[in-house]
Amino acid sequence: MKVQYGNEQIELNVQYGKSKKISIHMDSFGFLTVKVPTNTTQQAIHDVIVKNGAWILEKRRIFENSKASTIDRTYQNEGVFLYLGKKHFLHELIEIGDYDEATLKLNLKKFYFERCKSIVEERIKNYQTQLKVKPKAIEIVASKGKWGSCSSDKKLTFNYRLAMAPIDVIDYVIVHELCHLLHMNHDRSFWRRVGSVMPDYKEKEAYLANHGVLMTL
Repeated sequence: MKVQYGNEQIELNVQYGKSKKISIHMDSFGFLTVKVPTNTTQQAIHDVIVKNGAWILEKRRIFENSKASTIDRTYQNEGVFLYLGKKHFLHELIEIGDYDEATLKLNLKKFYFERCKSIVEERIKNYQTQLKVKPKAIEIVASKGKWGSCSSDKKLTFNYRLAMAPIDVIDYVIVHELCHLLHMNHDRSFWRRVGSVMPDYKEKEAYLANHGVLMTL
């Protein structure tokens, strides 16, 4: 469902259930979910979104800014960077040599791209067998706002910065995107499928929400 609010468009997924109140939730991927009582009309949902439009857009802005935030880094021997959820000195990840900072940053980014590609291609095998799906293509990209995505032509993309996250968090993003091959929307069926493979997926979402700002170059 999409709601126009001023010059902005708010896209959301609606989940109908036994709850007595309407609740609004934005996950670590930036997706908005609205949980509503079973008999709630689309007009009522529209009105709630418009009423809370300023708050939603502000939260979305904060979310996008946190993803785009950067932390001052030292691209020298004592520089510290995350890899698979743990801190490492730069020289433990790439060769330092006599390179300048620009070259070291570029080489480190290449390292993350290569490691993310290798990890995703290896980890996705068991999950796609379990879910009985197979993407047409897998691509590693640089993104400030998304950890992963699934296109209508079944192409999956993953943010190279995922190589900075623990393996179980990477697995969550893989499962999340594979489940989109079965359910393109974030409806109840989608989350049930995710939960059937990874019951503690909310903990992984929380990690990305809380630590995403640290997973930068």
